This record gives sequence, C-alpha cells and structure tokens, in this order.
Amino acid sequence: MLADCHLHTEFSTDSETPMRAQAERALELGIPAICVTDHMDMDYPQGEFWLDTDRYMEAVRRLQEEYRGRLEIGFGVELGLMEHLRARQEEYLKKYPFDFVIGSVHLIHGEDPYNGELFRKYGDEEVFREYFRLSHRLLADAPSIQSWGHLDYVVRYGQNPEVYSYRKYADEIDAVLKLLLEKGIALEVNTAGFRTLGRTNPEPDVLRRYRELGGELITVGSDGHQPEYLGYRFRKTEELLRSCGFSYYAVFRQRKPEFIKI
Repeated sequence: MLADCHLHTEFSTDSETPMRAQAERALELGIPAICVTDHMDMDYPQGEFWLDTDRYMEAVRRLQEEYRGRLEIGFGVELGLMEHLRARQEEYLKKYPFDFVIGSVHLIHGEDPYNGELFRKYGDEEVFREYFRLSHRLLADAPSIQSWGHLDYVVRYGQNPEVYSYRKYADEIDAVLKLLLEKGIALEVNTAGFRTLGRTNPEPDVLRRYRELGGELITVGSDGHQPEYLGYRFRKTEELLRSCGFSYYAVFRQRKPEFIKI
C-alpha cells in the first residue's frame, strides 16, 4: 500500500478524529507510513483553522513513540496560502521541525469556495480560472513547502463541475505545473476527489501532463478527516499512477524526499 501523506485529526477545526484512531486504521490497512498534516490557515475568516502547533507537535511525538517499530508517523502541516502571509508563514515553518509541508489554496481573495457564494456571483468557469491564476501567483512566492495540495480542489465545490477539464484550463494549469518543476516542489495526488468527483485531485489528465513535462516528484494523500477515509481508493490510485507513467512517489522526512517504488 502507498503511504498516506495527507490526513487530519482533532487538531484541525474540521475534524474530530483522535490521532490514535488514524494510526490504528493505518495498521489495519497495512499502510507503511502516514504523515499527519493538520490545517494551519492563518487569517481564515472567523479565525477558524488556527492550529495549536505546540500541543499538536507534542501529540505527534507521543504517537511516534507509541507506534515506533509498527508504523512510521510523520509530523506535517497543511498550510493555507494567501498573498499577504508569506513572511509570517516562513517564520512559522522555521519554528517547528516539520517533516513535510503541504501548501494549499483554500480561499479565493478571502472567500471560501466551499460556501458556494463565489460560484453564484461569478459562475463556475470564472471561479475555476481565477483559482488557477491565483495558485500560480501564490506558488511563485510560496514559503518553504514540499508539495502542492489538491491542485484543482476548487472543482469539488462548483455548481457545474462538468464544465471543468484540463484541456479547457490548460494554459493556467500548465503554468502551475511548470513552476512546480522549476521550484522542485512535488505535486500531490489527493484521493478525496474520488468521494465527490469520482477521480483524484488533480484529475488524471493533469497528472499525465505533469509527467509529459518531465514531472516525477509526487506525493499521495487521502485528505482523510475520518478513519474510514484514510488510504481511500489507494489501490485504484496505484493503477492510475502507473498508467500515467509514474514509477515512484515520495515520502518526505525532515523535508527531504525519499522515493518509493509504486
């Protein structure tokens, strides 16, 4: 089984799952390693998604000791990126010994697409396009992240997601992919999209294009907020990655990638 390098616990505002429950589920599935990546979204509206990182780090350390020799557990974070936060986020990342940092775009100019208002005001096509443009700008000046989370995440919440395809937004998406290659940042293959869209985020055509451009550095995560979603559709994901031309994926330890054969 693939390692699951994107999952959430009770330290994220949107999860109530005890960290130990995620570890037990990983053992049950035969997953060799997990990385806990709870949300830290500075300046999120209403103050949500602020991570008590000291307590979080202590909890991960205790779990690492408890499961030593049975399950590898990484200390990670999912960082919500915004244009005015770069300096603050870089200082934050210097403060903690993370193994792995996912950079994600959860807001479009301060609004969460999850709520639906953006789509009602501007329509799916314009919101999708602006999300990719914003992603490129944020990636260009990103703090020290290791992987780019769920590249086409915004499509999960569109009113008409069928208007989306890689081909329709190829110029914007290619700009992001090429910048990932230039900066040496991994592309995440996020399996939570299977639950809402029937496919990964990003969609398979984006993965094929990334490989065509020479991309090899990928990470895999379920984005599971409950134990039943840890490792979600990983067997199918292995098949997909091979069909797209990937032979290895990466697990980060102390911010450095180690390549594992698929």
